[in-house]
Amino acid sequence: MDATAEKRLTRETGPALRVAALIEPALEGMGFRLVRVKMSGPTLQVMAERPDGTFSIDDCEQVSRAISPMLDVADVISSRYHLEVSSPGIDRPLVRPKDFESWKGHEAKIEMAVPQAGRKKFRGELEGYADGEVRLFIENPEGGNEPVLVAVPFADIGEARLVLTDELIGAARQRKPQTGYADGAEIDEDKISEERREDHG
Repeated sequence: MDATAEKRLTRETGPALRVAALIEPALEGMGFRLVRVKMSGPTLQVMAERPDGTFSIDDCEQVSRAISPMLDVADVISSRYHLEVSSPGIDRPLVRPKDFESWKGHEAKIEMAVPQAGRKKFRGELEGYADGEVRLFIENPEGGNEPVLVAVPFADIGEARLVLTDELIGAARQRKPQTGYADGAEIDEDKISEERREDHG
């Protein structure tokens, strides 16, 4: 399956959902994957990445230039807003099956939209994805020393993200692209922001 077209957990609502529906096909056509769209006050945050998980400042600029006019023409947001295009960051959201495979061995937090075995929150080491389920090792709920392997349905996940650890920081920096970064740019701060004002003529 094309990595850009792999099914994404869609948890946006309202204007963010309309924005995601508008820009996701365009991003896929450019070779990028949409990670998340979030509306926080006047800030419209768009997280994106390449299929290999990298996203440089040059990529931010390319995406920003592509989606800004689309948002203006489609008029999906009726008030003034601040567009922020960024990488997912180190403690990134996990939104596709491939994410759970790519970050196998690292710690993650998962909150279920639909409870599993009477609980909604899981935290542990990712074991990967298979047959529609995300697998991870969690602390033994009965107090044993050995972690327990659990599997939760991917489609029932409400929110999932990596937990920031030294091991994760090291792994993320190894994945950082070697070109397209400004001096001093941090891996989780590759962003370009642009003020947009609706023009009603």
